[in-house]
Amino acid sequence: MTELSCFQYSRCIENMTASVNRPHDRPRSKDQAMGGFFGGSRDLSQHQPYAQALSPLDVGHLRFRNRIFVPAHTTNFGEHHLPSAQHLAYHRARARGGVGAIIFESIRVHANSLGRPQAVCGFDPACIDPFRRITDAVKAEGALMLGQIIHLGRQVEGDFERTVSWGASPIPWSISALPPRPMDEFDMEQVIEGHLVTARNLVAAGFDGIELQMAHGHLLQQFMSPLSNKRDDDYGGSLENRLRFPARVLAALRAELGDGFCLGIRFSGEEYADGGLGIEEAERIVPMLTRQVRVDFVNVSHSAYVASYSLATQMADMAFDPAPFRTLPARIRHSLRADGFETPVFAVCRFTGLDEADAMIAGGGADAVGMARAHLAEPAIVRKSVEGRLNEIRRCIGCNQGCAGMLERNLPIRCLINPIAGLEGQFEEPEALPRKAARRILVVGGGPAGLEAARVAAALGHEVTLWERSDQLGGQLRTAWLMPKRANFKTFVEHQIAALMRLGATIVFNRDADAAAIEAFGADRIVLATGSTTSALPVAGNGPVFTLPDALRSPDQLGASVAVFDRTGEWGTLSALEHFADLGKAVTLFVPAASYAWRTTVYSTLANSRRLRERKVRIATLRAVRSYDGATLEIEDLSTGHIERLTGFSALVAVDHNRTDQSLYLALRRAGTPVMQVGDNNAPRTALEAVYQGHMAARAPFPPAPGITT
Repeated sequence: MTELSCFQYSRCIENMTASVNRPHDRPRSKDQAMGGFFGGSRDLSQHQPYAQALSPLDVGHLRFRNRIFVPAHTTNFGEHHLPSAQHLAYHRARARGGVGAIIFESIRVHANSLGRPQAVCGFDPACIDPFRRITDAVKAEGALMLGQIIHLGRQVEGDFERTVSWGASPIPWSISALPPRPMDEFDMEQVIEGHLVTARNLVAAGFDGIELQMAHGHLLQQFMSPLSNKRDDDYGGSLENRLRFPARVLAALRAELGDGFCLGIRFSGEEYADGGLGIEEAERIVPMLTRQVRVDFVNVSHSAYVASYSLATQMADMAFDPAPFRTLPARIRHSLRADGFETPVFAVCRFTGLDEADAMIAGGGADAVGMARAHLAEPAIVRKSVEGRLNEIRRCIGCNQGCAGMLERNLPIRCLINPIAGLEGQFEEPEALPRKAARRILVVGGGPAGLEAARVAAALGHEVTLWERSDQLGGQLRTAWLMPKRANFKTFVEHQIAALMRLGATIVFNRDADAAAIEAFGADRIVLATGSTTSALPVAGNGPVFTLPDALRSPDQLGASVAVFDRTGEWGTLSALEHFADLGKAVTLFVPAASYAWRTTVYSTLANSRRLRERKVRIATLRAVRSYDGATLEIEDLSTGHIERLTGFSALVAVDHNRTDQSLYLALRRAGTPVMQVGDNNAPRTALEAVYQGHMAARAPFPPAPGITT
């Protein structure tokens, strides 16, 4: 058993934490740190960190206090199609965190674009008062508030509202979708009027500007793209014809709002789909629109809502290199400048820190940078950067589990590394809470749940000790980052370790915990975060069968041709398939379900599918492994009951759900010890649930001492 203070531990893991951001020398006062950033103008020198990103920007008649903004992103916080108190708390936290502007998510302009109860409408005047409360709150914190207005077109099939879907042509967006009804002139007039009514309501609600959504394969892009527009009338065929209806909407908005109101567009610079819009055509379209109608900014995104690789690029996860996406705003900005327009161009996608944003702006690739998931993970990313508190910033790791994953399920978005994202109206940051009497906290287990419990408890001022049975922290996430495309989980663990160092927690390594030792420690609260175990799935025969963790730790033992049998549908298996293929192995996946990766988000899986196809990974659904003797693999076809006998596999990786041992928890409960279960010790799930449970356990109130009434 080895006990280390966090200072001592920092010396032991120096190599591991080399990539953790260290704070700059702290300024002498907060005012000096901010340099007037939140109260007036700044005189930025080129030697100051983030000088470009933190400089003001004129956008139409508006002035952004800096060039970092929160782009529109669906939260699923709406209530009965109206903005909610949850929206208010969420956006106020990010405005307070120092961002220059916030663009409110996809405000629907017509009833057949709503889609679900959480979708927020702008055409009903009932939205004005709740929107006014949000704009007042955001502007009180010094940020500007813009609203994105949208008709989703064929993406909304009308199931909830029992309406009909509209589109440019009767082409469904996915194989499981219904074809939309092609729009006629009367439909187009309704959509234009819906945009105008929505714009009037947003102006009445105090919005500073409006962004017209012309991207992501929604209605206006459906008209622009040859992939979704096959019309043979005045609105189809040539580029000029395909632009006709979107340009009419934009022109009508400008006429309604006047030249003195900020109006911009969001535009996909690349659809990443065969036969769709490409950057070369986008470089022509944006100047064409700008010549017809005054546009105050162009917010360049990418992708289209088609069930293909394109959709996965929209919220590119940690497996993507973000560099190609950043060429798109740069090229459109260049095309605008070549046409004589100084219109500000915004960039988005996988910017995780002000260092990246500053480099993008300084290099001439954009005039402002949008950071959606980065602000989900860290609402105060701007403020903390300015104050030199870089090691306190929770940088987005691009896991897509709490944001895209919840979005797909029509649930409020969450964040793996920021468990109170979306709950800002209920919880403040632990560091912002007043300190109460310190209690003695023992956390048993240093995986994602235990690390978060220890971090939050220490931030609340408690005396925290963490026992870890191995000699390293991270738990099962250490297996995840053995795969290069899941390596960002290491960044998260490094951040947690750095926080424990900073907050003075004590870590004890190589410590097996039992009930007697825990009771002898005498903690006021025990947080049991001992995780779960991976057991080999029973398979008849005597062939080499590996668990997924064992296969990832020792891939050389798998041989050249690997069969994978997955009963979980989880991220781990999906990532491992690609990893094994990248190691040069022939890989075949067998799943008993009618699809694979059923517990991951389509926003990532569509990209995985393309990469697996490129790597020739075979996927066999409705198949169950029955036996493996090292030479023959017996597979049952679950649709017919037929047994297939396959040869040529050198190993089988059998993936099943983990299991947890409840004996220690039950022993402590029976002894009356104050214990809480978190993470996989509670029930095997993902890191998203584990971190949340660890966070909430550390926040839970303590029962009153004996003899004290409350």
